[in-house]
Amino acid sequence: MKRAKQLQANIQKMYFYQFLTGVHFTSAVLIPFYTDWAHISFAQAMILQSFFTICIFLLEVPTGAIADYFGRKTSIVLSCIFLILGPALYASFANFYLFFVAEFLFALGVALSSGAEEALIYDSLKELGEEKRSKKVFSKFNSLHMLGITFAAPIGSIIAKYMGLQFPMLLSTIPTFIALFFVISLKEPSINKQEESLRYIKVIKNGFNHILKNRILKILAIDFIIISIVSYFIIWLYQIALKNLGVDIKYFGFIHMILCLSQVAILGNFLNIQKIFKTKKQFLFFSAIITGISLIISGLSKSIILTIIAFALGIGFGNGRFANISNYMNKFIESKNRATVISSVSMFQRLAQAMVNPIVGYLTDWSLNYTFIILGSIAIIFSFISRVEEEHLID
Repeated sequence: MKRAKQLQANIQKMYFYQFLTGVHFTSAVLIPFYTDWAHISFAQAMILQSFFTICIFLLEVPTGAIADYFGRKTSIVLSCIFLILGPALYASFANFYLFFVAEFLFALGVALSSGAEEALIYDSLKELGEEKRSKKVFSKFNSLHMLGITFAAPIGSIIAKYMGLQFPMLLSTIPTFIALFFVISLKEPSINKQEESLRYIKVIKNGFNHILKNRILKILAIDFIIISIVSYFIIWLYQIALKNLGVDIKYFGFIHMILCLSQVAILGNFLNIQKIFKTKKQFLFFSAIITGISLIISGLSKSIILTIIAFALGIGFGNGRFANISNYMNKFIESKNRATVISSVSMFQRLAQAMVNPIVGYLTDWSLNYTFIILGSIAIIFSFISRVEEEHLID
């Protein structure tokens, strides 16, 4: 009875953790932070992001193996520590080369939590015999992260205006520090432990083999990676688009809040939204189509209102489908390899993202509007050639 209460408490504590780690005061003023405070170009900012994603690529599976081998809780605790050190260093000095060190700390923090968060939640539910709740729990879990960003965005704009552009970055360490205390109090769920003689490298190898040998998992992972990369660039490009349309920076935080609320609304209601469509496959198909069309509209529109609506729909449906895909992938992964396999999928996503970042950077310097149109077209084309079938989508 006591252990059941502790495992139930895990879910609630992870909800608080997810909200607090989503409180990024920099989210709405990140581009001005780079260009106005640090005095680096957008191209340099994208180079930093490519470095970040390469670091994630190199760290995803090793850190996922740490979560499987030493425990999900340990991995998440370490994640919080590095996610405090990263922004603290970032806000200390406006130096392009020092930013690479800060990005590495960020990458290490993100990699340590990637896979471990979902694995801890899913295995807590599994030990309780409540796996069927996973879709609803993951939906709420992801929504709370967006809620944290929504809460922080307008505040970040105000902080940047009255205190300086580096302070939103510096003050973002406080919510993560509070989240650390929730993580420390977590109860590690039981998992199918690796044999003691199993070496660390074998843990990593198992994650790769699981993906390579599972055809359905590969199909779901490819769908996850392609659409996530497309919707990812909305976050990086929308501030440039707003600036080109003449929107004052003091409104950026409130517009960012609208984008976050769109994600929260769709994540929180995607079970009801999914009922509009005849099948789960149709939901995934049309969510990708909506993301693509929204990006194309963003590239063609001269209206501030229409552009904001397009951004909200694009990022809402683009990110809203991730909880679905994550839930379906978990059904094809054994508990003992769960964190490693999920981290492996994230690792491939990061590698593709690192390759695309400079390309999108150059395209944006050439034409922001055409960049939106190209990204939207990719999402639409892929939605028609995706090999995801209804029988792959197990609840």
